[in-house]
Amino acid sequence: MNPIHRRQFLATTAALAVAPALQARAKFRLNYILSSCMYGTLPLKTIVPEVSKIGASQLDIWPRVHGNQREQVEEMGHEKFAALLKKHNVNLGCITRYDLGPFGLKDEMSVAAKLGARVLVCGGRGQKGLKGAGLKAEVKKFVELMRSHIAAAEKAGVTIAIENHGSNLINTPDSLKWLVELAPSKNIGIALAPYHLEGGGLDSAGLARLIAALGNRISMFYAWQHGLGCMKKLPKEQELLQLPGRGKLDFEPIVGALKKISYTGFTSIFMHPVPRGIPILDDAVACTAEINRARAYLDKYLERS
Repeated sequence: MNPIHRRQFLATTAALAVAPALQARAKFRLNYILSSCMYGTLPLKTIVPEVSKIGASQLDIWPRVHGNQREQVEEMGHEKFAALLKKHNVNLGCITRYDLGPFGLKDEMSVAAKLGARVLVCGGRGQKGLKGAGLKAEVKKFVELMRSHIAAAEKAGVTIAIENHGSNLINTPDSLKWLVELAPSKNIGIALAPYHLEGGGLDSAGLARLIAALGNRISMFYAWQHGLGCMKKLPKEQELLQLPGRGKLDFEPIVGALKKISYTGFTSIFMHPVPRGIPILDDAVACTAEINRARAYLDKYLERS
C-alpha cells in the first residue's frame, strides 16, 4: 500500500473506532436542578445533600411563600451558605424571585453573581388578557422597560428568565415567542411551565412545537403538569397528579423536543402543594423518592426519542 494511502486508511479507521465513543460521551441528558420549595421550609442543611440524590448538581433557591430557603441564606450568611454548597459539591444554579418582579432584581443580581447563580426567575409585567397586535405591542413595551435591567444582567453575568405564569402578560405561546423575538439578548430568557399552558388548552404536541420555536432561549423548564390544579386542598394522590408520570400529560413529545433542540437549560421536576410552604410529601426522603420517580419517567423517553 502506498505510504500516503496507508496513513489515510489508518486515520480513517481510527476515526471510525473513536466515533462511537464520542457519540456515547455526547449522549443527551436533561440538566436537572432541585427547586428548594419542593421541600417546603425544611432547612438548607437538610435539602442541599438531596441535590446529588436526584442526579443533579444545581440548586434553585425559593423565598416565602413557597419555601423560605432564600431567607435562610441571609440568616446563615453568604459565606456559610457557600461553604454548605461546597461541602456537598453543589452549585447555586438559580434564585427564584417572583416576589421582587422583573424590575426589582438589581440587588439580587449582585447576590447571584457573588454566589455563582446563572439564572434569576420572575414573572412578567404588563396588561393582561390581550391578543394579536395589542399583545405584541404590550410585550414590546415590557421589553423596552426591561432594557436597563437586561443590561444589568449582562454585566452581572446572569439571565433573567420570565415564567409564563397565569394571569400575566407573558402567559401564552404568542407572548413567549414575541418576548424572545423582541428581546434578542441571551440575558433574558424563558422559564417554561407547561402547567399554565396546559391549563390554557395546549397539549403535548403544542408544547413540543413551542419548545422548538423557543429553542435555547428557555433557561428553565419546569417538568410540571396541570393535573387537578394547585389552588385548593386535595387528597395527596390527586395533588401529586401535577408531577410527570402521574397526570394525563404525555411528556414523550416534550422530552423529544428538548432533545431535538439539544436543550442546555435547567430542568426542575416541580409541583405546588396546598397550602404553600409545606413539603410535597412528609419528609425529605419521601420528597426525593418522588422526584426520582418522576425523573425515571422522563429519562425513559430520552432513550426512545
